[in-house]
Amino acid sequence: MREDDSLSAAAVTILTSKDPAEKVAFSRETAERWRSGELEDLGNTHPPSRPARPDQPQLLAPRDVPRRKLNQGSKGRIALLHALAHIELNAIDLAWDIIARFTDQDLPRAFYDGWVRVGDEEAKHFDLLSTRLAGLGSAYGELPAHDGLWQAAEETAHDLLARLAIVPMVLEARGLDVTPAMIAKLRAAEDGESAAILQIIFEEEIGHVACGKRWFDFLCARKNLSPQQAWQALVRRHFRGPLKPPFNESARSAAGIPADFYTALGPI
Repeated sequence: MREDDSLSAAAVTILTSKDPAEKVAFSRETAERWRSGELEDLGNTHPPSRPARPDQPQLLAPRDVPRRKLNQGSKGRIALLHALAHIELNAIDLAWDIIARFTDQDLPRAFYDGWVRVGDEEAKHFDLLSTRLAGLGSAYGELPAHDGLWQAAEETAHDLLARLAIVPMVLEARGLDVTPAMIAKLRAAEDGESAAILQIIFEEEIGHVACGKRWFDFLCARKNLSPQQAWQALVRRHFRGPLKPPFNESARSAAGIPADFYTALGPI
């Protein structure tokens, strides 16, 4: 019998994998095993408080990470892609953490189907960005990064509703706002290959935000809560910093988040 013979155990294997290439490979293999039915049992293996991380990149406070500027030629594009790769590596762990951390919530199989797909696609995104960095003569780990994303996981580790409110519906939704401008700048810099990767990521991230919104609504209905009021209260309680316009209303709407959710929130 394999040690990762349940979905939660496999998720913990991914979370405790230090090497990014192994994390990607385990993510994609686990997703295929779950989809094929080879892996059926949810299990109840509890995740670590923090995922394993490679020795590089050096993790700094967000304010200390050098600003990336696309007008710096290939150096600027490498910095941008490296920052995005770091986000995607964190996103892999966030997807598998939500699977393993909340196995006591009596959730339907469709919940796990959705987050397995998210984990698989985040692994694909990291792999695409890592390959592109190699094509530009760089590699993930060669530039500093920050640990801000995992702070959101720690802040919401006790509450699935809060996790859904903050990670997909704030942090990933922010990606929908800013990615189209990055794509346009990469195309203007005649880096169509990088722009095409970001286009794939953008389109699939709409589905990730939608997954969060779907299950946020599900839990609100179970608790007889107003989704809009509950989300706004959780953002005020758990998110550090303002929600910054401009918002990509069409992409957010495609993910199921109407404008009155976030425009009515006001300053936090």
